[in-house]
Amino acid sequence: AVKMAARAGGEAVTAARGRGAPSFQRKGPPGGSRLAAIAGTRPAVRHGQLLLSTGLPSLDSVLGGGLAVGTLLLIEEDKYGVYSHLLFKYFLAEGVVCGHDLFVASAKELPTNILKELPAPLLDNCRKEAGEETTTSEDDSMQIAWRYQNFPKMEASPSTSSRFGHYYDISKTMSSELFQSIKCHSFFLPEEPSLQPTIKMHNMNCGYARLLQSIQKIIYQEGFDGSHPQKKQKNILRIGVQSLGSMLWGDDICCTDNPEDAHSMTKFLYVLRGLLRKSLSACIITVPAHLIQNKAIMERVTNLSDVVVGLESFIGSERETNPLYKDYHGLIHVRQIPRLNCLICDVSDTKDLAFRLKRKQFTIERLHLPPDLSDAVSRSSKQELAAAAKLLSSGCGAGAGGKKHLDF
Repeated sequence: AVKMAARAGGEAVTAARGRGAPSFQRKGPPGGSRLAAIAGTRPAVRHGQLLLSTGLPSLDSVLGGGLAVGTLLLIEEDKYGVYSHLLFKYFLAEGVVCGHDLFVASAKELPTNILKELPAPLLDNCRKEAGEETTTSEDDSMQIAWRYQNFPKMEASPSTSSRFGHYYDISKTMSSELFQSIKCHSFFLPEEPSLQPTIKMHNMNCGYARLLQSIQKIIYQEGFDGSHPQKKQKNILRIGVQSLGSMLWGDDICCTDNPEDAHSMTKFLYVLRGLLRKSLSACIITVPAHLIQNKAIMERVTNLSDVVVGLESFIGSERETNPLYKDYHGLIHVRQIPRLNCLICDVSDTKDLAFRLKRKQFTIERLHLPPDLSDAVSRSSKQELAAAAKLLSSGCGAGAGGKKHLDF
């Protein structure tokens, strides 16, 4: 009987192989994906992480496809904080559109006012109203710079065909109907009733300790902690902290080279990363890096962050009036990209990145400088060449008087 059963099983396997069925079947949930299907996320095949959009598709492409769940994105603020605050609002607006929960923390502005200023999502039928440029069709070929025709583009045009990430119109604010389906948690430091946390934090000021306590409370009570699975449908918590490290948070790293508590901010980031790693959450923090005088503190802050992006604005600098940079408003510096479950990180082949603020959109593009064809720039005059020849006259011979330029 055993031999007959084994023979029957072998015949069944042979028949299944003959019909094209694979002999190896992987165990897993329906659909073949091991990662949970959460709205507004997509799995990364390379390192097995869930990715979410930062709200700016061009920034997602710079970061290797998006921001991984459980990571920290640090934005070095520009000089006046205009463009960093815009990226901050893009991140929160993407969470509203995707239905994610929000946690907004600030010490200088009410979180409710920040949420009221979120940009409105840009639909496909509103592209003409927005006045944005459309993509070049395949029939349009370059006649002169034909070598750059097949180069990949950093920024794609707004389209509903993109299933990951959305586009927004910064000239309009988001409607209140979109906020009805999400939960918004806020933390405003001046309105906190008590700055003494229940958990004692050594070498950390009260503002940071209270903020950590609030984030931990939301993660545990709302079910974002991985050790306590959510009873309802799984969701993502987007955390936004504005201008961390400034004087408004009770920190003095922006005032002196030798602050009294130099490790308060770094300890905060260390504990925060531990909370993010074991929860379905992602965090964006803006830091006034240009005000931090001690560079060693900024290096530790960079090492304790997963992704670090710096913004260099042209406002008030010489590049603002330079005709070479007339099409851009600043530069993007990618300081650090994480290595998640792999030996190397997804680094873009383009290092020179710039941003510009269009009429209704913020875009990140490759920095393309026009060729310098002027006769007055980078060219020496005959008088300068004659002066140089005069200095070399002793070595060139007695006949060189130094009044005429060397003719090679």
